[in-house]
Amino acid sequence: MTKQTFIKGALILLLAGVVNRILAFVPRIALPRIIGAEGVGLYQLGYPFLIVLLTIITGGIPLAVAKWIAEAESNGDTKRVKQIFRSAMALTVLLALLLTALFIVLMPWITTKLMTDPRVYETLLMMSPLLLIIGVSSVYRGYFQGKQNMIPTALSQTIETVIRIVLALLFAKWLLQYGLAWGAAGAMLGVVAGELGGLAVLLVQYANDRKRVKLGIARESEENGPQPASAIDAKPKSYSPPRKREPVVRRLISLSVPVTASRMIGSLSYLLESILTARALAAAGIAVSAATAQYGALQGMIVPILLLPTALTYSLAVSLVPSLSEAAAKGDRATIHKRLHQSMRLALVTGAPFVVVMLLFAEPLCRILYNHVEIAPMLQWMAPVGLFIYLQAPLQAALQALDKPATALMNTFIGAIVKLVLIVELASDPELGIYGALIAINVNIVLVTVLHWIAVVRSVGFSMEILDFIKVGAAMLIMGAASLWIMNLQALPALWHNFIIACTAGIIIYLILMVLLKIIDRYDVERIPYLGRFFRS
Repeated sequence: MTKQTFIKGALILLLAGVVNRILAFVPRIALPRIIGAEGVGLYQLGYPFLIVLLTIITGGIPLAVAKWIAEAESNGDTKRVKQIFRSAMALTVLLALLLTALFIVLMPWITTKLMTDPRVYETLLMMSPLLLIIGVSSVYRGYFQGKQNMIPTALSQTIETVIRIVLALLFAKWLLQYGLAWGAAGAMLGVVAGELGGLAVLLVQYANDRKRVKLGIARESEENGPQPASAIDAKPKSYSPPRKREPVVRRLISLSVPVTASRMIGSLSYLLESILTARALAAAGIAVSAATAQYGALQGMIVPILLLPTALTYSLAVSLVPSLSEAAAKGDRATIHKRLHQSMRLALVTGAPFVVVMLLFAEPLCRILYNHVEIAPMLQWMAPVGLFIYLQAPLQAALQALDKPATALMNTFIGAIVKLVLIVELASDPELGIYGALIAINVNIVLVTVLHWIAVVRSVGFSMEILDFIKVGAAMLIMGAASLWIMNLQALPALWHNFIIACTAGIIIYLILMVLLKIIDRYDVERIPYLGRFFRS
């Protein structure tokens, strides 16, 4: 595979990310139909522990590997590349094995003391191999990203997603006969199989890459005349540094620790959220099985619907970082304001119709996707804060591009503390129950977005036109009224037919209004990859 430019590499990963996001929604729909909301709850309760342990193992090492290998590649230092890769792999495997052993030893204590539902034990047991598999895969991905070859990463992620979808559903169905706990564990076993498939792709790609490197060195040796065997891995004298090199492992740790520490805040927040929610629901007098089902519905069914549009806002964030970084380096405040305004406006415009659909059609949406109408009120409660989620992505990207990562980290930390405190206070109220946790999550989303907004405004003096929000709000009202009217006509016998027609008609009306109100113009359409070229004059 050949080296790609930054933009091309970013687009490859972006396309893979969007495809994987859409594909990953398939088991979200099918799994509740197989193991129910309670089974999904058991499946979801295990994930926070996995995220925390993987953050320790892979939080910063892949980024450090990518950064350091890129430096070595730019100097033509193939020997250093090999040293970095081997050291990173050894460090990752050691961490993974130690944490896996510790995790297995503590598993009985985790399931009986920390968690309120001991049935999560089987899911955690099936999950344990993931620490080593994902750890090893992350080093390979860092290696290829350092070589600016994004295709192996994108390909492995896609293969992993496809295998996971098929086998997670199959294993869940096969093992369900042994009980609900084993059904959830079967779904996790499918995740393990998917990660193994992704790792196999990376191993093949790495073997091919090593063959190309050796072939290139052999050809260079032939052109330069006979050389001793040791010259294959020897570094050319012209590249010898004048000073002593820093030990590989020490530098890997120094590069990865800051990144790992920053990501641990989000991981620990997610873990504590699951633990405190389960305990708060128990304190509210809700039975363990019911609490598990409610948590599974919230995190495994409602939140994925809410986050589906972030595939679009993520693309805005990806394209915003380099653009803002370049403008900031030049001190071009006008371009910074222009790019921020474009990204925020597009995030608002693309996210708004999804909010309308989730708010008005929560019941048919949950019935069509999950066949669980009782969870629809959760989606209605969370739908309005969807706009804050979609606006948060470009704001976070802006803070990173403007060299304010510490500010973004502190905002996230403040939001996490407020969320956890509110979960304890509200979810333990019998009158609120799971809706107390939902309120806490909503407050966290709004708070972090507002703090990001304030930080960006203070940093670059950015502001948005209030009129834009008014226009989008008016378009949302008109879209909602039209969609609801069409839905109530019940022109077709099937619910999902009426739903699709109502949503499609509403979105068409919404887009027309966006053009008429001059929120969307030809220049915005031109920025859409591939489709944009048809609108360029």
